Amino acid sequence: MSFFRKPAPTIRFLCEPADEGVIAPPVPAKSYTADWFRRLAAVDEAKVSTTDTGLTIKRCLPFLDAMTTGWIIPLAATVRLDVKDGGRRVEAGWDFDRTMVSFHGAHQLRGNPWGERAACKFHNYWSIVTPPGWSCLFLDPLNRPNGLFEVLAGVVDTDTYRAPVHFPFIPTGPDGLHVIEKGSPLIQVIPFRRDAAGISAEIRAETPAEAAERSTVTRNTRAASGWYRTVARARR
Repeated sequence: MSFFRKPAPTIRFLCEPADEGVIAPPVPAKSYTADWFRRLAAVDEAKVSTTDTGLTIKRCLPFLDAMTTGWIIPLAATVRLDVKDGGRRVEAGWDFDRTMVSFHGAHQLRGNPWGERAACKFHNYWSIVTPPGWSCLFLDPLNRPNGLFEVLAGVVDTDTYRAPVHFPFIPTGPDGLHVIEKGSPLIQVIPFRRDAAGISAEIRAETPAEAAERSTVTRNTRAASGWYRTVARARR
């Protein structure tokens, strides 16, 4: 008897032929590791004691999984942002034959948590295409704050909207001229099945069996630093 494994879903990043080899291409999120995270030691020897393992967040698999899930769309070309008046005014420039930054009207974000900072938009020249029933979550690269801008998150049904998605952002850096190099991580793309997003909720007190399971998981996690990686995560 022959068994055939169903092919894995594929996400496609498509650009115009003239842009291929010119604009920075998308890469797996695991390819971009923040400098601060790369420099961090897995164990802080100065903190090791009888009650503290000294383990740093570098050994935290949930944190790492968030950083490495999905894909990164980098900035297509180098951009200069001249931030003025506490971010209320921004001038943008680039040495490229495509628009890289445009601006929203202030009324579109009135009352937002960033105050009166300008509402801007990075232009993206990759179309993202997913299989039927799949959408994409677009958000700031997780756990990689850059101190210069914050991209606003959004979800797009990329199985039907087969055109480039542009990315609204707020300049968060101090006043002055900031250069963002081509290839800098711009957005994290996380594909997901829409039917999975429709999971229902059950809200109640736990049963004795569920309480015992929770206690076992909690104690195992505390007793062995690699338990989640080798046992809990391996079950999925």
